[in-house]
Amino acid sequence: MPNPPRLRAAALAATALLLAATLAGCSGDSQDEDLSAQKLNWKDCPAPSRAEGGGDAPSPLPGGAEWQCATLKAPLDWAEPKGDRIDIALIRAKASGAEGKRIGSLVFNFGGPGGSGVTTLPAFGSDYAKLRTRYDLVSFDPRGVGRSAAVECLNDPQLDAYFEQDATPDDAAERATLLDNTKEFNAACEENSKKMLPHVRTTDTARDMDLMRQVLGDGKLYYFGISYGTELGGVYAHLFPKHVGRAVFDAVVDPTQNSEQGSLGQAEGFQLALDNFAEDCTSQPTDCPVGDTAQDVRNRIAKLLADLDQHPLPGIGQRVLTQSAATNGIAQALYSKDFWEYLSEGLQQAYEGDGRVLMLLSDLMNGRSENGEYSNLTAANISINCADYKPRYTAAEVERKLPAFRAASPLFGDFMAWSMVTCTDWAVTGAADHPDVSAGGSAPILVVGNTGDPATPYEGARKMVQALGEGVGVELTYKGQGHGSYHSKNKCVQDAVNGYLLTGKVPAAGTVCS
Repeated sequence: MPNPPRLRAAALAATALLLAATLAGCSGDSQDEDLSAQKLNWKDCPAPSRAEGGGDAPSPLPGGAEWQCATLKAPLDWAEPKGDRIDIALIRAKASGAEGKRIGSLVFNFGGPGGSGVTTLPAFGSDYAKLRTRYDLVSFDPRGVGRSAAVECLNDPQLDAYFEQDATPDDAAERATLLDNTKEFNAACEENSKKMLPHVRTTDTARDMDLMRQVLGDGKLYYFGISYGTELGGVYAHLFPKHVGRAVFDAVVDPTQNSEQGSLGQAEGFQLALDNFAEDCTSQPTDCPVGDTAQDVRNRIAKLLADLDQHPLPGIGQRVLTQSAATNGIAQALYSKDFWEYLSEGLQQAYEGDGRVLMLLSDLMNGRSENGEYSNLTAANISINCADYKPRYTAAEVERKLPAFRAASPLFGDFMAWSMVTCTDWAVTGAADHPDVSAGGSAPILVVGNTGDPATPYEGARKMVQALGEGVGVELTYKGQGHGSYHSKNKCVQDAVNGYLLTGKVPAAGTVCS
């Protein structure tokens, strides 16, 4: 699991897509026209590009509604809005209700950073049928992602080797190898994407969204942000508080944390999810296939990972299941309670010497398709995180912090701690310790936290409400499992979210759904 921990935010969406071309770049020319006056040319959507993860063109929605795609022109550098341009890929499904009932466009960001909204929205499109009665459903590939001037780093064989490395060094030699591999990855990003790296910050994407709002013809931005999408939404609200219409944040990033605090919080969150999985498995009427008690489940997983550190298992094709890949696969399966059965199956097979299921889960986390091609999820994730976050950590600092991370999670602590060296040799200085989301004067924003969320721990929702400022954030709690709340299909959560987005009715602050 050598990736920065915020990659986990895109994993659930990536899984849905990967189970189931040309990259846009800088135009190089400058123009003087007002970009807010540009007209979008909506057409049938092509098949996803390689950087978006590949696959087939999106299927029509139930009832036959077709997905349409278009390209938005945006400045490469918002400090020089008349300079070079980049293409931002958009997708939409038009509102299904009567024209007079239409509110506007509802813009989605599903997380990451690094997730392709152009491929994710169709994967979940039917879940938003009620919202589509009054909104055009719209999403996009943020700058640096997919078909929007994608950042490029390593090629496919190099990424296979990168993900096979030992992400939790036990001695000086392993530590040197990890640091060398990180330097090589970062150098490849600079070599292949030098022009884009300074311009993929969340503030840049927030400005793209405000341009998008204008070009879509909306006086206010109607927004649904999930995971990292809540951070993006908070930054947008800070920059453009008077432009916020109705907005929902689900699976909420804590905006007050720096990268170390975020990593530590995720170590705790994934440990909590693993504990919940173990308790659930061993409390069923039938025998739990991976342990007799919750502690036995944890002990057996720990032993498996320790064994894999020395003796990888056969995986998929010629690739082997390493300790890093197994931990990555376990984390992937903890994103949704629906995946717990795959975790049980993968562990059971691994105990018998077969690493295929855990490796498949790890591949999904990393954006690797069955044909061996990678999306640019990892490259974009690292590029955006390193451009956003100022702290840089040395190996010596990580080693001093290991006891705290191990106390937070015996299983995930080392992996989350060592992921902090990812940005150490990055070519671009990070913008800040943490994002500014203060948004005085904004319309109410519904902030939904899940008590069992592994990737964006529940406490982040309250911190977001406080950081947005008095009278802006409205907290709703879901007592559930998995990453996010709306996609749990919990009626209480969906009624509250739909009610606000469709009618403007704000739920009572402190509402609890279970």
